[in-house]
Amino acid sequence: MSLDARPAGARQLPLDLPHRAALERADFLVGAANEAAIRIIDRWPQWPERGVLLAGPVGAGKSHLVEIWRAASGARVVTAGEVRGALAGLPEGGAIAVEDLHAGRLDEAALFHLLNLAAERRAAVLITTRVWPAALPVRLPDLASRLRAMQPVEIAEPDDELLRRVLTKLFADRQLDVDPGVVDFMALRIERSLAAAGALVARLDRDALAAGRPVTRRLAALTIADLFDRQPDFWPEG
Repeated sequence: MSLDARPAGARQLPLDLPHRAALERADFLVGAANEAAIRIIDRWPQWPERGVLLAGPVGAGKSHLVEIWRAASGARVVTAGEVRGALAGLPEGGAIAVEDLHAGRLDEAALFHLLNLAAERRAAVLITTRVWPAALPVRLPDLASRLRAMQPVEIAEPDDELLRRVLTKLFADRQLDVDPGVVDFMALRIERSLAAAGALVARLDRDALAAGRPVTRRLAALTIADLFDRQPDFWPEG
C-alpha cells in the first residue's frame, strides 16, 4: 500500500531541512557490537605502535569514532583518495585518520609511503574500511604486509537493544519525539543494520512531515513496507 493513498489535502510538501548528527564522545552508543572499537579509541594516546584498522559495515559508526579520535588527538582526517596530498603535512608525533579505504581507487604507493612516514615520525594512524585488507585488491605486497600489521578492530551488526537506542538517537538528532513503543515496533521489523536504521529514520522524517502527523506505529509500518519493499506484517491503529 502506497503512502500516497492518503488524501492529497492531508499531505504537506516535505523539505530537506538540514540536521546535525550528534558526534561527541557522550553521544556514542555502546553495545556488544562496537565495544571493542570504542575501547581502543578511548585508550588514546596509549595506542598500538603500527596503528589501528577499524572495519565495519556501512552506517556502523566508523565516522563517529573517527570524530571522537580527532577531537582527542588533533588528527588530520582524509579520505583514501587524499592520502598523497597529506604526506607533506604529517608532523612528528602527529596523528592521521584515513577513512573509507575500500572506496574508489587506492593509491597504494602513497598509502605505503604514509605508513612508513608515520612509523618514522612516531605518528598515530587510524584507517577505516568496510572490508578487511585481505578482501581489497591490494597489489603491493609491502603495503599488504603493513596493513596486516595494524591492530584490527571489527564493528559487528547491532543487537536489538543497541538498535533501539540508535533509532532513538537518530530521531533525537532530527528533533523528532517518538514513543518508545513505536521504536520497539520498528526495531523488531527492520534488519539488524545501523544503515537500515538510518535510512528508516530519514524516510520517516519526510513521511511524517508529508502526512502532517507524528511518527506512529501505523506510519512506521507503511514506511517500512514501502522502504524495504515488502508487505507489512502488522497494521496497528494510531
